[in-house]
Amino acid sequence: MPKGYIPLAEARAAQADALAKAIAAISADIELLQGRGVLQGPGPIFLGIGASFAASAAAVWTLRSRAIHSWRLNAGEHPLPFPATSHPLIGVSQSGKSSETLATLNTVEERLRFSVVNAKDSPIEATSAVSISLGNIPDSYASTIGYTATIAALGMIAEAWDGGSIDVSWPAVSDALRAVEKSLASRIANLIVPLQTAQYVDCVGAAPSVGSAEVGSLLLREIARIPSTGMSTRQYLHGAMESAGQGVHIIFGEERELQLAQKLARAGHDVVLVSPLDIDEENHLAHIAIPSLTPTQRPIIEALVMQTIAVETAIARGLDPDAFVFENNDTKVA
Repeated sequence: MPKGYIPLAEARAAQADALAKAIAAISADIELLQGRGVLQGPGPIFLGIGASFAASAAAVWTLRSRAIHSWRLNAGEHPLPFPATSHPLIGVSQSGKSSETLATLNTVEERLRFSVVNAKDSPIEATSAVSISLGNIPDSYASTIGYTATIAALGMIAEAWDGGSIDVSWPAVSDALRAVEKSLASRIANLIVPLQTAQYVDCVGAAPSVGSAEVGSLLLREIARIPSTGMSTRQYLHGAMESAGQGVHIIFGEERELQLAQKLARAGHDVVLVSPLDIDEENHLAHIAIPSLTPTQRPIIEALVMQTIAVETAIARGLDPDAFVFENNDTKVA
């Protein structure tokens, strides 16, 4: 495990309490920035890579649902310099050292450089005109609390942007996380049985939850070393599901996702449906019940589900969840 990180077990155990503190502090910071007139004007463009890219999906959905133009871009797939724009760029990086995100931010006017980072005194924070800190929360290498706190920060930014208001239900999210965590603990051994021999996992989510599908597949690759892919429901329906075979399908959503889950399960494919709907389980179809939350909040609970599935699957397959196979020297700056 790289220096500066804590074990996954420790990070997961502290996640609910750390999230409660982070939500309170981030909410106060965002309201302060809103009062100063900082969070207004053309909608933001979120820049990230890996889990940080996934974390911004619900925020983009929320801004667009408020009729505010917003995008998320993979910082590693954009030629530089970034084109002239009136939209602020929000660099998302838990370490604050993601080389691709930093390089992109540095090509736009300083006043347009925003960031959401966890680590204090990081290069991305230093280059930003406006930076929101998660509070330097101790995190695991395969991010847990850093990821869920990032979702919270981006979600509250999306709610507050250009005259909006932060949803009053945010303080209850950590309690919802604890409840689902407790429920999962009693079932996880049975839920992961199909994953112990799975040749692949497809993770699929309704559009506000597509980030959960993306980060879920990333966690399964990082921790359990299972080839996995994450995509949105509508994209999956357009042909990708045709290759269903010796794998497992983890699906996030409601009515349309239930139809998809049932179709796969009734064709003999193992499915885990993560949904607030009241659903009867059936052969090949397991249901993880989660509370009905706002589009910005639900991905936090979905992330918890995927953390639990990935870690417990890794252990069942005889792997160390904190051990990574490869190290790259050009994804972080000094």
